[in-house]
Amino acid sequence: MPLLERPDNARIYWEAAGPGDGQAVLLIMGLAYPAAMWFRQMPALTERYRVIRLDNRGAGHTGDVPGAPYTVETMAADCLAVLDAAEVTTAHVVGISMGGLMAQEIALAEPERVRSLCLLATHPGIAHAVFNPEAMAMLGNRGELTAQQAAESSIPFNYAPSTPRDRIEEDWAVRLPLAATNKGYLAQLTGTSQWDGYDRLGRITTPTLVLHGELDALVPPANGRILAERIPGAELVTVPQANHLLGTDQPEQVSELLVSWLGRHR
Repeated sequence: MPLLERPDNARIYWEAAGPGDGQAVLLIMGLAYPAAMWFRQMPALTERYRVIRLDNRGAGHTGDVPGAPYTVETMAADCLAVLDAAEVTTAHVVGISMGGLMAQEIALAEPERVRSLCLLATHPGIAHAVFNPEAMAMLGNRGELTAQQAAESSIPFNYAPSTPRDRIEEDWAVRLPLAATNKGYLAQLTGTSQWDGYDRLGRITTPTLVLHGELDALVPPANGRILAERIPGAELVTVPQANHLLGTDQPEQVSELLVSWLGRHR
């Protein structure tokens, strides 16, 4: 298990898969989710690319570490340190939800290290985001629930009605054994709520793809439109019959979109 020790003594878990000589792709997961939740996209990506994943502070094998609350800037710096540890100079950066905030921050802070940017189901910062009040209430109550209870309550905000229950439970089989503690969840949520990229988005010059599920009830599609409008030259693709976890609702389509995008920016 590769662990990267940071200056504040946090130990960040990361891993790499795919051909060692392939271009690097950094995958950044969302709020409270482990890196393992990219499992549906991994087979397509690792055919050609060296795919690097990390468990953010408060999640997965990294777990609770010093420095709470965990800010976007701190976690973005963790990502860059992981690239250093992997001896990667430049990478395609792909982030979903909270991971999309971190991806934006990386592109703003160290644009020379980002070959291309892909933002899935994310927003420009809470101050300028469009949110579903029911979803916000669900997130606010998360700390009072067990991991299984929280998973059940989040179904309408994460998955499309057409997604089979057995596919949802496949996700849970991967995620729940690595579930964030309530402490880790709140440290991520509190830290990331302070971040705002809205007024800086015009500075992103990296080729950018914005992917959003048309049914996203957690981070509504209006947020994807905001990002695409404010990032120069960004492309927006809306995925039909997909909610917030678009990579589960439409795994083949999302994988194809990612592979196509990366192929255009090799």
